[in-house]
Amino acid sequence: MNILLDTHIAIWALNDDPALSEKARELILDPGNTIYYSTVSVWEVLLKHARRPGSIPFDEADFSEACREAGFVPLGLSDKHILAVRTLARPNALREHNDPFDRLLLAQAKIENLSFMTHDALIPDYEEKCVIPV
Repeated sequence: MNILLDTHIAIWALNDDPALSEKARELILDPGNTIYYSTVSVWEVLLKHARRPGSIPFDEADFSEACREAGFVPLGLSDKHILAVRTLARPNALREHNDPFDRLLLAQAKIENLSFMTHDALIPDYEEKCVIPV
């Protein structure tokens, strides 16, 4: 399976954080799976680390390096990913989801035929088949 990690999942995996579920840990460590991290996550880490350095244990350069050292495959951002954000739909009755990073990551996974691993409770509401809630 080809899996794109949501930013928080990548951070938890890199730090062996107890918040990472057993299911997520097994999928990430399964040698049959290819694990991807996105340029979008590097950008998200940059912004969040700059705003609140204590909230994220490393800066964007260290995050990117740690992902590569862990064997994660980088996924760049292209116009087709940005344009695919428009294809994501949520039922109107549900709470609004205002996180542009999550929407970009989900669109990337959808366009690249990757599974998208997330712990965000709002992501499964998009009803995209690629979502792996953990």
